[in-house]
Amino acid sequence: MSQQISRRTSLQTLSLAAGGLLARPLDLFANQQDAPKKVGIALVGLGNYATNQLAPALLETQNCYLAGIVTGSPDKAKTWAEKYSIPAKNIYNYQTFDQIRNNPDIDIIYVVLPNFMHAEYTIRAAQAGKHVICEKPMAMNATEARQMITACEKAGVQLSVGYRLYFEPHHLEMRRLAAENTFGHVKVVESGLGFTVPGPNSWRLDKKIGGGGAIMDLGIYAIQGARRTLNLDPISVTAQAFTFDKEHFKDIHETVFWQFEFPGGTVAHCSTTYSSYVDRLYATCERGWFKLEPSYNATGAQGVTSRGIMELPSPHYQQIAQMDAFVQAIRTKTKPEASGEEGWKDMKLIGAILQAAETGRKIQLDWGEGK
Repeated sequence: MSQQISRRTSLQTLSLAAGGLLARPLDLFANQQDAPKKVGIALVGLGNYATNQLAPALLETQNCYLAGIVTGSPDKAKTWAEKYSIPAKNIYNYQTFDQIRNNPDIDIIYVVLPNFMHAEYTIRAAQAGKHVICEKPMAMNATEARQMITACEKAGVQLSVGYRLYFEPHHLEMRRLAAENTFGHVKVVESGLGFTVPGPNSWRLDKKIGGGGAIMDLGIYAIQGARRTLNLDPISVTAQAFTFDKEHFKDIHETVFWQFEFPGGTVAHCSTTYSSYVDRLYATCERGWFKLEPSYNATGAQGVTSRGIMELPSPHYQQIAQMDAFVQAIRTKTKPEASGEEGWKDMKLIGAILQAAETGRKIQLDWGEGK
C-alpha cells in the first residue's frame, strides 16, 4: 500500500508541475522569507454550485480565500457579506463588475454563471488584469473557448477551467494504473454520466443559454474520464443521439452515445443522458480491469480493481485541491493542469460528437496547431 501511495503522490506532483503559460507576476508573497500570503478569489454568480461547493471549499483552502462576490441580488450580497465577512468594497453587481480591476484584494475571478455568459465574463476579467477560473463547460463552443484563451494570453493572466476531478485521488489512480500498464495495455474504456433531467424550466434545457443539454453539462465528464485516464487525445469519433421525450427536449438531445478511437488501438464507449442515472468509469486491459463507480459526482468516488478495492481518501470538497493548484501555477508561472487549452479540447470534442451524431459519419480529429 505504501508503494501505491508513493506512486500516486509522484503522479500528482508531476501533474501539478506541468509547464507552460506565463502569467502576469503578482506579489503573492509577503516577502521571500515569509510563507506566501493567501490569494483573494471573487465568485461571479452565487447559484447552487458557488453556494454549496465553492464557498465552503474556500474556507478550507491553503493558498486562497473568498475575498469578494459579484451578484445581481442585494439579498444574496447581504447574506454572503455576513456569513463570510466580505467587506462592502469587495461586493460588486453586474453593472459595476469592471471596477474590480481597481481592487488589490482580488487576484482571481471565478466565473460561475450560466454557460452562455462564460466567454464574456472571462474576457472581461482578463481585461481587468485578473487571473480567471471558468466553470465547466468552458464555453458554448470551441471558437469561444479559443477567444477566451487568446484574451487571457494578451492580458498576461492565467486561465483555468473548474475541473475538480483533475486533482481527485481516485481519478489520479485511474491515470496511474493506465500509465504504468498495471494490468497490461488498456483496450477498452467505458465512461458515462447521466441523471434525470432537472425541472422543465431549468436553464440547462435552453440551448441558447446552456449550449446543448446533457452533452454540455454531463457529457464533458465522460469525455474527460476517457482521455484523462489514457492521457491521450482521440483521433476519431462516431456518435448516436436520441430524443424520446420531445416535450422537454425541444432542441437538444436527451441521450448521446459516442465512441472514441485513440492512438495505440484503445477504444472508448461513452454516454450521457438527462433521463436516467449512470456514473461510471471502467477500463479493461489485457490482464485485468479497474473502475470508479460512482466516478464523477461531487460527493466522492469509489474505486475497485480486479485485485481489490482502491483504499483512497475521498475529499469532502474536491474543489479545495483544484483552487489551491491554480494558485500554485500562478506562483510558479507554470501552465495550470486544468488549463484553458484543456477546456478548448473538450469543446472541440463536443462539437465533433454532435457533428458525428447528426451526420452519421466518423469524424477525424486534427489536433495540429491548435485547430
